[in-house]
Amino acid sequence: MSTSSIKPGFLAIELDGAGWDGGDFASLSEAVLAAESAGFHAATFTDAPVPGRANALQRAAFAGPVTRSIALVPEVDTVYTEPFHVSTQLASLDYVSGGRAGWIVTAAESPEAAAAVGRSFAAGAALGQEAAASIEVSRRLWDSWEDDAVIRDVVTGRYIDVDKLHYADFETPADFAGPAYSVKGPSIIPRPLQGQLPVIAGASLVGPGQVPADAVDAVLATAPTPELLAAEVRDVRERLGESVAVIAELDVVLDSRGQAAAERAVGFGGGHARYAGSAAGLVDFLAELLREADGVRLHPASLALELDELSRLVLPELRRRGALRPPVQDGIFRDLLGLTRPTSRYASAAAGAGK
Repeated sequence: MSTSSIKPGFLAIELDGAGWDGGDFASLSEAVLAAESAGFHAATFTDAPVPGRANALQRAAFAGPVTRSIALVPEVDTVYTEPFHVSTQLASLDYVSGGRAGWIVTAAESPEAAAAVGRSFAAGAALGQEAAASIEVSRRLWDSWEDDAVIRDVVTGRYIDVDKLHYADFETPADFAGPAYSVKGPSIIPRPLQGQLPVIAGASLVGPGQVPADAVDAVLATAPTPELLAAEVRDVRERLGESVAVIAELDVVLDSRGQAAAERAVGFGGGHARYAGSAAGLVDFLAELLREADGVRLHPASLALELDELSRLVLPELRRRGALRPPVQDGIFRDLLGLTRPTSRYASAAAGAGK
């Protein structure tokens, strides 16, 4: 196979379950370091409500100081979580990870979550509105500190230049289906290291009347079967445009330790297209899929078993074929997605006003 025809992409792996439930790894540190050592570009953390478990953002923050190259991307709810807190916690994650943080936006119907926080249950079109509003609040708050707002001027005793802090001044629109709210700002956290964290959402959540395409940097695309996944990626790209990265979702079950993937796959299903077979077959499949998708997020049936096979047989061969970008130590997540550093919207406005 010619490597010149392959567009290098990236691989992410879902670490749900690692280090908290007595599962595949003894600790979250062990799991994320194994993924980083294998050459994965990003680790994601599902935020399913499980008693006794730290939430996805907390698990990602724990992994930040022990890693150097892998991006850390938690799922964070936008319906039943205060947008101001979402914004500041994600900004803090960007600092503890050295600029490797991202955000997978979720907005699922959850009567249990609504009851837990004592608010009305959101469903249907309201979910997209909640997600869009939360993203806009976060982006405004991340911009509310200019990059050089922290001056640490010992002579004058000033830590910040107050002229470089700005109000977010967000109000939900008149047709907002949920309880109306406003956010004044500015943030209580300086601007994230990346300026703006990359924002990722499910492709089904993005579109007219939901989350605008220009509010996200990447989308997650899935399909009922692996054979339909590349076509779904093409359809999503055509619908949303070239400026939005498309990440394919794939459940993975591999032949491992003498047990066939077909046997191991019984009862496993994460709701995505599922590959079950040999590591060699997966290499061929991913190499083709990465011609269409910017990246692929893998959901392993068993983190320990699949990660062992992936690290030994799949990622090295994909790198040999030129299908994967090389991991960059101390790099930032925006670079992985091909995003430049954005200027604060408020800095631009202040400059235009001659301030």
